[in-house]
Amino acid sequence: MLAKLTRELPRADDMFYEPKWDGFRCIVFRDGDEVELGSRNEKPLTRYFPELIGPLKRDLPDRCVLDGEIVIAGPHGLDFDALSQRIHPAESRITLLASTTPASFVAFDILAVGDRDLCDAPYAERRKLLEKTLKSSTAPVHVTPATKDPDVASDWFSRFEGAGLDGVVAKPGDLRYLQDKRAMLKVKHERTADCVVGGFRWHKEGGVVGSLLLGLYDHNEVLHHVGVASGFTAVRRRELVGELEPLRSGAADNHPWLQSATESGRLPGGTSRWSAGKDMSWEPLRPELVCEVAYDHLQEERFRHGTSFRRWRPDRQPASCTYAQLEAPVPMELSLVFDALS
Repeated sequence: MLAKLTRELPRADDMFYEPKWDGFRCIVFRDGDEVELGSRNEKPLTRYFPELIGPLKRDLPDRCVLDGEIVIAGPHGLDFDALSQRIHPAESRITLLASTTPASFVAFDILAVGDRDLCDAPYAERRKLLEKTLKSSTAPVHVTPATKDPDVASDWFSRFEGAGLDGVVAKPGDLRYLQDKRAMLKVKHERTADCVVGGFRWHKEGGVVGSLLLGLYDHNEVLHHVGVASGFTAVRRRELVGELEPLRSGAADNHPWLQSATESGRLPGGTSRWSAGKDMSWEPLRPELVCEVAYDHLQEERFRHGTSFRRWRPDRQPASCTYAQLEAPVPMELSLVFDALS
């Protein structure tokens, strides 16, 4: 079951609120000694998190299906970069990381127990059963906190972003588990930033712009690639071709992202386990254009997700687009979050 985005915390009778965890969505299947972890799109995750199998066998009923999130808690909260590194082809690497950066499983729904399919049961009943089923669980197996008080949920939303919580999820108490349906609501943080447009990528259909490559200057006046703006309509993609064309002439001359990484910091175009097989080539632009984008999360000096283009900013100078404009949440240890939410 999925969630659709809303910018206002919904307030209604019989609404449940939970923290939104920033990790890998995971369905856990247990049948006796067999435990399988699967992603939202049904890709297997079991081999990547061997340290979770024993604790799940310890705390889960012999036959059940749970919905939840795999997360890694670092010294300053949830560490999505460490989590991403776990998707690795080498078993030796996975074994090492399972020891040095162990993962946790946070359960937020129960879909089956024994012979009973719970998908048609109301969420309020499923939540009560989830708490009963995992009442004796211990780390690294957790039950996500939940509240029916919107003021408490609003407080979570404001206070705990520094620990990596991605927002708040709201679920009506009578909600059935509707697979592949955006039946829940999620409230996420959103901020805006003015960024330099340092390049673009062609759309996979060809001939139109697919995404803008965004940059911010650090205190040493080095321009870092921090993310992309995408999601344009077909009409807007065609319009962008003409709007960007004047900035393509001479763009490769002394472009900061065409130098070595040691000279110019974070660069676009690199491949990862997530971009394998994708065309990551890009076209440089003279870094003279500024746009305003909306973003929800900054992690390791880059935008955690893709941004949304808001408008051009002809009134802004590229040199003014620095990290200093960004509001960064105060880091918080995840243990403090669990204590405060309990």
